[in-house]
Amino acid sequence: MADLNEQQQTEEIQKKSLWREYTESIIIAVLLALVIRTYVVQAFKIPSGSMEDTLLIGDHLLVSKFIYGTRLPFTDTRILKIRDPERGDVIVFEYPEDPRKDFIKRVIGVPGDVVEGRDKKVYVNGQLYANPHEVHKESEMIPKEQNPRDTFGPVTVPADSYFVMGDNRDRSYDSRFWKFVRRDQLKGLAFIKYWSIEGPWYKFNIRWRNIGRLID
Repeated sequence: MADLNEQQQTEEIQKKSLWREYTESIIIAVLLALVIRTYVVQAFKIPSGSMEDTLLIGDHLLVSKFIYGTRLPFTDTRILKIRDPERGDVIVFEYPEDPRKDFIKRVIGVPGDVVEGRDKKVYVNGQLYANPHEVHKESEMIPKEQNPRDTFGPVTVPADSYFVMGDNRDRSYDSRFWKFVRRDQLKGLAFIKYWSIEGPWYKFNIRWRNIGRLID
């Protein structure tokens, strides 16, 4: 009888030990995921067509959060910076007019640059900035007096700020309308597509050729 009780106690201890191991493993996994998402890399889904044809609705991206420096919690301080944002970078940032939303655009102007739009052409510091990724899907030319889509500026990019535009120039709401992205609003650099699907997931319209493509 004593042996039976000892065996039951041993089994109960083993069960508790097993549950403890599982619980600890789950907690560690969750903490690692939070650290990676906060400081290393974050997934992002394209919700609109403002970056077509570079990025399509339904593209899923990975965003490097450390390349521009890791932001310490509850501060604007960044550490371990590899480099500053450069013209041509595709960045994810907090939408200046609603920080709860994330936007994705391409950097056109860095601090100190003078950016100007003339009849759908963009000039940076007086030189034509020809971006091979930009597209124009509307032939209509809108006067500057009506709105700044096709003609704007010149504007000077302030310190610690960036002028951004969508590659789908005629259908992007960007710095032409709401000015600049501050450095403290940056989330990171979009660098690769890890998944891409057109329409609802249950239709399985997977864009296989987009998966694994680097973003340039």
